[in-house]
Amino acid sequence: MSSTPTSRRQYRRPDFQNLFFPLLDIFALASWGLLLLKYWLNNELNLLIHPNYFGIVVVTGFVLLMIAALRGYQLYTQVRQQASGKTPTLPVGQHISLFPPGWSSTLLIVTAILGLVITPKVFASQTAIQRGVTDSVSLTRAQPQSFRSVSNPGERSLIEWVRTLNVYPEPDAYTEQAVKVQGFAVHPTDLPPQYLMITRFVITCCAADAYPVGLPVKLKENRTAYPADSWFEVEGKMITETFKGKRQLTIEANSLKKIPKPNNPYFY
Repeated sequence: MSSTPTSRRQYRRPDFQNLFFPLLDIFALASWGLLLLKYWLNNELNLLIHPNYFGIVVVTGFVLLMIAALRGYQLYTQVRQQASGKTPTLPVGQHISLFPPGWSSTLLIVTAILGLVITPKVFASQTAIQRGVTDSVSLTRAQPQSFRSVSNPGERSLIEWVRTLNVYPEPDAYTEQAVKVQGFAVHPTDLPPQYLMITRFVITCCAADAYPVGLPVKLKENRTAYPADSWFEVEGKMITETFKGKRQLTIEANSLKKIPKPNNPYFY
């Protein structure tokens, strides 16, 4: 009497080739979530975006990690179902892309890895010269909804002086007023060698739209004594100078004290 072999569930090996692209997507989501949170934890977000958007970035970082974890769980469930011979009930579909499969995710992963290993740099004098240092806030740029300058001119920051000029641009109105501002040195080629620009960058949204503002500083010596990109606290009084036929508010420096680069080098 012949015996019928006991039916056994057949196990199949997962098709790792079909898992490659879903894994790329998961790694892309996780790497970007880690990158955003790394910028937040290392206090590097202020070098990249306006503080108004910090919350959005942090929430996005956590959401990306949660989506990556969910996609990873779905993929794990699919692999177990395939290995046990069942039809997967939680398929992990591919997103629609204009690029060949895997290219967009690979590009995102590489970009995120670069962001994780490279520290954001503060804009320097060369960028300021390329973008053009101005002593006013252009009408095409974001304007403060309300602005009140401090009553004591010696307590105004550089951006407060620039915004004050934007409201009332007559330089003679500020002659002999005390000034004490901080910024980094820029050596514009169109200024005489006894002048430099004390400069700060202003961010309205992100670093891509950052623009430099500054005021000329009249020195008692050649500006080579004050290296470009070094940070200084300038103390002196306001005077009016003429550059290329244009009257411009200028700081006549009594002292330039070198200071460390601040943790937050931008104005908002």
